[in-house]
Amino acid sequence: MPPVLTGLTELHRHLDGSLRPDTLHQLRAAAGFPPVSTPRFRPGMGLTAALQCFTHTLEALQTPAALRRVAAECCEDAIAEGIGHLELRFAPQLHTFGAVGDVVDCVLEGVAGRAGIILCGLYGESPALLEALVEAARDRSGVVGLDLAGGPLPDHRYGLVDYAAAYTEAGRIGLGRTVHAGEGRPPNEIVQAVEVLGADRIGHGLTVLDSERAVALLVERGVVIEACPTSNWHVGLLDAPDEHPLARWLEVGLSVAVCTDNTLMSAVDLPVELARIGAEPGTEPWDRLQAGARRGWFLRGPARPRASGGVEDGLPTAQ
Repeated sequence: MPPVLTGLTELHRHLDGSLRPDTLHQLRAAAGFPPVSTPRFRPGMGLTAALQCFTHTLEALQTPAALRRVAAECCEDAIAEGIGHLELRFAPQLHTFGAVGDVVDCVLEGVAGRAGIILCGLYGESPALLEALVEAARDRSGVVGLDLAGGPLPDHRYGLVDYAAAYTEAGRIGLGRTVHAGEGRPPNEIVQAVEVLGADRIGHGLTVLDSERAVALLVERGVVIEACPTSNWHVGLLDAPDEHPLARWLEVGLSVAVCTDNTLMSAVDLPVELARIGAEPGTEPWDRLQAGARRGWFLRGPARPRASGGVEDGLPTAQ
């Protein structure tokens, strides 16, 4: 039998892409929506088609009870995977049953201190909306970060640099800052995310090696890349998960955390994700990946949230 892993770190997991299949179908039925096949990403589908899969999950997450349940189950599933430190992200503005703060409170109640919450703005949204997310986070210590998710489109009025004020304030009040950047798009997006938005972490960052400037910047500032190999394979950026350039990232000194992105959509958990890129406990790459993941933790207050409810104080181990 393979070893049971404990103390893993998960930094990039979307709540609305990580429901249990049975929960999704039960919540959709309770909300009066017709049955659907379990939404799954498939290799080569493209980012636009992948983002459309969230329609079915978001329809099921429009009540306080549904959000609390899914947030709680995400933590339970993380514990079962051997995850000790979990950060769970979502876009509260997509849940329209209440004000942003009320929606955030539902998720905080569901995680019950077992995960840090990252609030997601979406590419193209008004900068005022991201500023509202920062304001909602101000007095909620369970919110640990701000993210810019999705991807830019030609018809968007606002672009990455327009969110500088929100990101500056996020940093000022102690939020970690991450940005979906370089997800098959030019590496200058990664540079802008760090230089303009002050990103501490980069989501995906797949094109970073295309720019010496981007590599040097991330190494110099200790920016951690949230690598999601299975997701990148599904949206057509890789021919297979094991073709991810993660090994080369480590060779040039980049800090990397392996993440799942969406456990439902990609039918993956963190131990499977690690196995797909050949990461094995006790090896140097394993140790460097786990150290990079720990370095990327977002933290507000004296203790780091732990999926099991305690405080993370050790490196991942195999038992």
